[in-house]
Amino acid sequence: MGIRRRNNVTVTGRADGPVLLLVHGFGCDQNMWRLVLPALAEDFRVVLFDYVGSGRSDPAAWSEQRYSSLEGYALDALEVCEELDLREVTFVGHSVSAMVGVLAAAKAPERISRLVLVAPSPRYIDDDGYRGGFSEEDIDELLESLESNYLGWSAAMAPVIMGNEDRPELGQELTASFCATDPDMARVFARTTFLSDSREDLKSVAVPTLILECRQDVIAPKEVGAYVRNAIPASHLVTLEATGHCPQLSAPQATAAAITGFLGTRR
Repeated sequence: MGIRRRNNVTVTGRADGPVLLLVHGFGCDQNMWRLVLPALAEDFRVVLFDYVGSGRSDPAAWSEQRYSSLEGYALDALEVCEELDLREVTFVGHSVSAMVGVLAAAKAPERISRLVLVAPSPRYIDDDGYRGGFSEEDIDELLESLESNYLGWSAAMAPVIMGNEDRPELGQELTASFCATDPDMARVFARTTFLSDSREDLKSVAVPTLILECRQDVIAPKEVGAYVRNAIPASHLVTLEATGHCPQLSAPQATAAAITGFLGTRR
């Protein structure tokens, strides 16, 4: 099976531009980047794809064993890079895919040269001296609710994750994205996401890194952004004037401007 078909790969923007790989998070697909895409496509060759189990990827390629760890998602991203022979790539990872990008950069430094971590969290569960935003009991309840009634969980949680109560259409879009994901595949991705601990992996980051956080985010509180900044020496933290966990939807202009500014383009 071809990687392009398997992962529904899309390539747009400047054919001769620096490469941006836009990578979606849990319950989403590449469509979540559509509002930042026009601005980024002016300066960059932009590559998008769907993880197996998400969006319009080929569900026949899904494997519970592979996608029960973040390494499986990193392999998807790197296999797309290999298929297109991409090098000097800026990996733009949203939410859990920020940590997927960290893993990908460690596995293939010849391909990943920069990281943009959008609303990252290396661990969602609080620990001694670390605030991830959730207790173990919170995550247990979240996963139990998701596994017992995925559609109900999606309808309840998506607006909370999105934030921006004054813009309910954003929460409705995230709900629709969650609900379009196969429940069995989503359960595996959720456990992989919310039980992950990538704090040690941050020490391996040796490429220039931009961290984008929102000033209010129930999934990745500001303590997490500070932690990631302190853990990655060659990193820069930008707090967007945005709320919620998906600034590429709620504040697309600010998100695109932060990315292009980091990469030194004309805007």
